[in-house]
Amino acid sequence: MPSKYEPFDRGRIRLLPLSRRRNLVDLSDVLDVGQAPLPFEHPSLPELADAIAASARAKAAVIMMMGAHVIKQGLNRYVCDMARRGWVSLIATNGACMIHDYELALAGGTSESVSQNIRQGRFGLWEETGRINGVVKAGCREGLGCGEALGRHISGGDFPHKDLSIFAAAYEASVPATVHVGIGYDITHQHPDCDGAAFGEASYRDFLVFARQVEKLEGGVVMCFGSAVMGPEVYLKALSMARNVAEAEGRRIERFTSAVFDLAPLSGDLTAEPPKDQPDYYYRPFKTMLVRTVKDGGRSYYFRGDHRATIPALHRLLADRMGR
Repeated sequence: MPSKYEPFDRGRIRLLPLSRRRNLVDLSDVLDVGQAPLPFEHPSLPELADAIAASARAKAAVIMMMGAHVIKQGLNRYVCDMARRGWVSLIATNGACMIHDYELALAGGTSESVSQNIRQGRFGLWEETGRINGVVKAGCREGLGCGEALGRHISGGDFPHKDLSIFAAAYEASVPATVHVGIGYDITHQHPDCDGAAFGEASYRDFLVFARQVEKLEGGVVMCFGSAVMGPEVYLKALSMARNVAEAEGRRIERFTSAVFDLAPLSGDLTAEPPKDQPDYYYRPFKTMLVRTVKDGGRSYYFRGDHRATIPALHRLLADRMGR
């Protein structure tokens, strides 16, 4: 029985080339490895670096979850370097990361003015960006996740700035870069050729790849950089799956380190769940990553600061511990 509701007709949409768009982020905003424009010090950051170094040497999982602002603030080269050096075993992203990574690699610029372009109905409707839909669809037919499909495509394609692509670097280093998509969240979903079924299947494959890494989290590290919803929510479900299997096999996933890097002004005891009448209770990284999932033997850290300060500082400490 067909639906009784009328859908939006995407065939009426008009796309524009990226050359018509003014970008808010360009090549001049991307930091070189070693470039640290903002100072950052925290007494616990060396402890986290020690934990990452120990986890990497022990072949335990070191998971990096990130929101798109890591890319928009020019940290691509740092994340690429961490993947190439084997300092992280998985990079988990959202759909916006796919878009900004692809646009930077292709055009050397990304991020548009939402307030300006939404007024004319131009926001997100750029021809070249829509090619991501074809990449995901083709990869899905081969059994690839969104991240692996995009990484392979950029790595083997004609992209003038592919050295900036986190997905290409991860693919070349055989480090999974997963994409956890929410249908309707991303500008690629506005395009007439978007295949929702392909995105769903490919992103779900990425989720299972992510969950497989979480199975290796005992003695490992999981970090969340600026992802208030995707990171902690995907991690929570994957950890429950992994612990379910571990329990049946007589294993435990309890002793690991979690870290949150963000700008939220958290206060009080960060190892205790805040009461429900406080706004902090509804900030998922707090209750999920700093409290609930490590309460049986793990430890957690919160680092408040700009990504352009915290990521170079962490990278410098890791280079000291794991070799430059």
